[in-house]
Amino acid sequence: MKVTIIIPNYNGCRFMEPCLASLKEQTFKDCRILIVDNASTDGSLEYLRGNYPDIEVLALDKNYGFSKAVNIGIRHARTPYVLLLNNDTTVDPHFLEKMVHAIEQSPRIFSVASKMLQMYHPELIDGAGDLYTLVGWGVARGCGRPASNYTEADEVFSACAGAAIYRRSAFKKIGLFDENHFAYLEDIDVAYRAKIYGYKNLYCPTALVFHVGSGTSGSKYNSFKVRLSARNSVYLNYKNMPAGQLALNFIPLLMGYLVKYAFFMKIGFGIDYKEGILEGLRKRKVQKKVRFRMRHLPNYVRIELELIRHTFAYVKDWGLRKLYKK
Repeated sequence: MKVTIIIPNYNGCRFMEPCLASLKEQTFKDCRILIVDNASTDGSLEYLRGNYPDIEVLALDKNYGFSKAVNIGIRHARTPYVLLLNNDTTVDPHFLEKMVHAIEQSPRIFSVASKMLQMYHPELIDGAGDLYTLVGWGVARGCGRPASNYTEADEVFSACAGAAIYRRSAFKKIGLFDENHFAYLEDIDVAYRAKIYGYKNLYCPTALVFHVGSGTSGSKYNSFKVRLSARNSVYLNYKNMPAGQLALNFIPLLMGYLVKYAFFMKIGFGIDYKEGILEGLRKRKVQKKVRFRMRHLPNYVRIELELIRHTFAYVKDWGLRKLYKK
């Protein structure tokens, strides 16, 4: 087998049938499916064992979160590539074929992002790879824009782990997903580390995925999600930026945190965001910083330039989204 498709699941029984049905229709057959269940209580295990006895399921004893669940799946896999897929998705029949073709173009490609479309509004993009900015914001590129955009393959900062393929051998060099994150921003964190080591993350516009969005957390914004995302944003920057880069980016990062705090105050989650930031600052030293190596200096320079470029790209993308909504 060439690819292991890893589907983390937590109380997502209602999504399983359409997701697995779309995988059954794939033109690329050299793959296996592995479901890692985070102690679901909605009958997911019973449903899978009763209806899909040929699919391997790893049943965990409690909800360990996204990061640990997919890490267990990656360690269990024996294929050259692993493809992480959210349970609240369906995929185009050529999806896997396109993803494998894209990652096989070069051994320096760590991950490939798919073109994610909104399940109930497929004329709109859910994400076309992720950007990361000087102000510490992760951005789903093209979110809310017409699906006719982002039709060219190019490099992105990160692949959204909701539908992305990864080179399994690279994890041995850079480490797996950070289990301290539990969930949220773990995909940008691992992509950041990959870039420090000289890997690339690509976007494949012909690999189409239809995504419900927030299928597990239940909503775009909630206390749990806001707090964890805030905390993890501190972890992400502390771990991956050496002291000099943190000092260089201190002002824009501070501005980014203040703007987000004001935004979440406005929509009723200001306390959650502040608590997340404070928790991140208190616990930052439990994170294992990426060791600075002089041979990686050119990669740090390229990353810094990319952060600058993505900040301007985000401003442009945000403006176009607002214009499109009008």
